[in-house]
Amino acid sequence: MRWLVTGGDGMLAADLLDRIAVSGDPVVALGRSELDLCDARAVRDFVCAYRPRVVVNCAAWTAVDDAEQHEAEATEVNGRAVRDLADACTRAGAKLLHLSTDYVFDGTGREPYREDHPTAPVNAYGRSKLAGELAVLEHGHHIVRTAWLYGSGGQNFVKTMIRLATERDTVDVVADQRGQPTWSADLADYLVRLAHSDLPPGVYHGTSSGETTWYGLAVEIFTLLGLDPGRVRPVTSADFPRPAPRPANSVLAHTRWEPIRDWQSALHAAWPVLMRGRRCSVV
Repeated sequence: MRWLVTGGDGMLAADLLDRIAVSGDPVVALGRSELDLCDARAVRDFVCAYRPRVVVNCAAWTAVDDAEQHEAEATEVNGRAVRDLADACTRAGAKLLHLSTDYVFDGTGREPYREDHPTAPVNAYGRSKLAGELAVLEHGHHIVRTAWLYGSGGQNFVKTMIRLATERDTVDVVADQRGQPTWSADLADYLVRLAHSDLPPGVYHGTSSGETTWYGLAVEIFTLLGLDPGRVRPVTSADFPRPAPRPANSVLAHTRWEPIRDWQSALHAAWPVLMRGRRCSVV
């Protein structure tokens, strides 16, 4: 199976490449400098020439707060460019797995969001990602929504907490936003299994099972560090105002396919990798 991974210099792509390498499948991973997804002709020409069997789109505008002032630019990357990539995949007969986000929901619900729950993004980033989802669905491909992603290959909440634990006596962390911390290596394994499956096109949720808050995650991190979890202090979202509103409930249901293992087990498995500061294969 021949693979193409866009956004190839990101955290998820790094773990995905490790996972694909285990199978021995040929794979090409391209960053923006090598393939600008906003260049529709370049995307079409490359996909048609390379003829991948599977394309995993890890590329995205991910600066959530900046998108509030640059929504058109964010939508160009997360919407129109995704449409052109989906079209190129259809023409080449490739299966597209497109990464999306919990931010397509408003976060006001009390239950986990099902894959078919009506979308209602509350910020520009969410609206730009929803534009990409609609384009992927129109072309009959796969969407994988994920959330609260962490790993060793990029900046994320878990690595930030590890650093702050050595720099501050106490850390204030939001306790009124719920979600599912998801290890990028687990998500990479999920994507590979989805690519090899016969599951139909549509929306899937690629997050760990269970749920916690940012505060709960920080407490778990301090505990794993052997530090006093009382150094983590719960605060509200109002204490940390941001340009882009965040959904209070980012918990996703897994009704169309199996969930990833629970977030605590995943964090414990990821811990040696995170502390070594380098990537490894899925364990």
